[in-house]
Amino acid sequence: MSNLNFRAARRAPALFYCLFVACVVHARAQSQSMNVPAEWMTPAEKSNYRETPTYEEALAYARKLERASRLVRVTEFGKSGAGRALPLIVAAKNGAFTPEAARKAGKLVMLVQANIHAGETDGGDAGLALLRDMAITHTCERLLDHVTFLFIPVYNVDGYVRRSPYNRINQNGPAEMGWRGTATNLNLNRDYMKADAPETRAWLRLWNEWNPDLFIDCHVTDGADFRYNVTYQYEQHQNVPEPLLSWMKSAFDSRIVPATEAQGNLLAPYLTLRDSRDPAKGIEGFIETPRFSTGYTPLRNRPGLLIETHMLKDYRTRVRGTYDLVAATLEEMNRDPESLRRALRETDASVADEGGSYDPARRVPLSLEFTEKSEPFLFKGVEYRVEHSDVSGGDMVVYGRRPVDMLVPYFNEARVTASVAPPLYYVVPPQWSDVISVLAAHGLQLKRLAEDATLEVESYRFSDVKWAPSSFEGRVLVTQKSTPVREQRLFPRGSVVVPMRQPASRVALYLLEPESPDSFVAWGFFNPIFEQKEYGEAYVIERMAREMMAKDENLKREFERKVATDPQFAKSARARLGFFYDRSPYHDAQLNTYPVGRVTTPLAAKMIEFR
Repeated sequence: MSNLNFRAARRAPALFYCLFVACVVHARAQSQSMNVPAEWMTPAEKSNYRETPTYEEALAYARKLERASRLVRVTEFGKSGAGRALPLIVAAKNGAFTPEAARKAGKLVMLVQANIHAGETDGGDAGLALLRDMAITHTCERLLDHVTFLFIPVYNVDGYVRRSPYNRINQNGPAEMGWRGTATNLNLNRDYMKADAPETRAWLRLWNEWNPDLFIDCHVTDGADFRYNVTYQYEQHQNVPEPLLSWMKSAFDSRIVPATEAQGNLLAPYLTLRDSRDPAKGIEGFIETPRFSTGYTPLRNRPGLLIETHMLKDYRTRVRGTYDLVAATLEEMNRDPESLRRALRETDASVADEGGSYDPARRVPLSLEFTEKSEPFLFKGVEYRVEHSDVSGGDMVVYGRRPVDMLVPYFNEARVTASVAPPLYYVVPPQWSDVISVLAAHGLQLKRLAEDATLEVESYRFSDVKWAPSSFEGRVLVTQKSTPVREQRLFPRGSVVVPMRQPASRVALYLLEPESPDSFVAWGFFNPIFEQKEYGEAYVIERMAREMMAKDENLKREFERKVATDPQFAKSARARLGFFYDRSPYHDAQLNTYPVGRVTTPLAAKMIEFR
């Protein structure tokens, strides 16, 4: 993303388009504000934006829209952990309420979700107002000309019903709001890859069924104070295929964001201060791994837009900003549907081609980090000062109200820290049923070995294995060093084969490559492979160690060198004896060995369909 001055310069070619959209959207906003019948005001509007509806009130309003309009249908796409319905509202013209009908009618599909963090309620109220303006006031009906609109008003329903005025300490309204976690206290916006929550499994089924063309996730920020009422983010680095990246940069930066700003909103890229106490030290962009919603959707070759309204702005301003940004995105999809279709076709084809032939030189990024290169950014902040706190004993930031513009460094250049050449296939032994279940939940095309097969595969052996000191999202994460190996392995009948010539192949890559930050290995699915099950008594290994050194002078020298150069090793009797056990015939050859195989040559084994 560019700094604001440069971004403004890039908008010039789109000036007349933006002015046109601004007039249309402004007229729509004015008519909504002035001409909505009282009975069709949303619960938030009726309360003058002091409140957000309860779960039951939101569903009741949606059902009321459904009864009154041929353009709206209300359904559900699954159940929460506590058994509550996960609501889905579909708005469409000409009966395009199903994936088949939408495809037959040539419609694009937009999926917008709200309340994944159920205290961040802005998107829910914005979406209900937008649906009303599509179906009742008809000021936005034309946004359905080329698009079927899917809206999840409350995704984390169990967190949503845990309402309290004390759930978001730094948020300016509404009066009560929901809880960040689910009924099992999982954060759904860390679950897109591991898919532990029933809500995530339901969401993946919805995605696989509809295969949306564009996705928006609605949030509210935490963090610093500034003048922007809306910040936004889309994944924009080397981990995004070029056709998709080009469309997002052109559509979001050149047209959608300017059109939203034309409504009186002030937008900026999602802002992360390098020093939370001093904005002048600069801001960083954000690299979204696929555990996040809008980091996941690029793995499915689809644009994902994160909306983060500013938590300190009043609730009306935040809801209206979300409304305007979603509406502007719909305007863009309707304006030029074919450019998006073309970008998606090209992305699907290029990603499928990555797994169609093995090329060790063609590598896909797995993880990235920011460099120290920056560009100037005109940060629209507010006055602040840093004071010593006699409460915390540290420094604290005190914000004022006077506007302050600061030219600060913006760090948004990324470099690849891990990459891999996609194989032709992955093979997963059948005993790893939890892994296989997640692969299937993601909608990957899978097969099974029809009989035992000895295959030449690439795989990994691990060392320096370390577990996190506490759990994260219900799992104990692990880090390790990976050493590639190539060997023949026997895979039993029923082993799952993942062909990589498919559009969703990057999902498999990020799950099955250990160096990925959201891999099965990183999330602890394979933790048992690091656990030693057979041991030797010290008095037995003492005798065996002496015999081994007497027979192998090189081994003796290696041991003595390690004792002399590694103080931790030298003072650990267990490590010293383990040195010999690990080099004996009794050592478990499968310990620290990755059970998944990478196949880089055509697979001749007999396969059957996955069931």
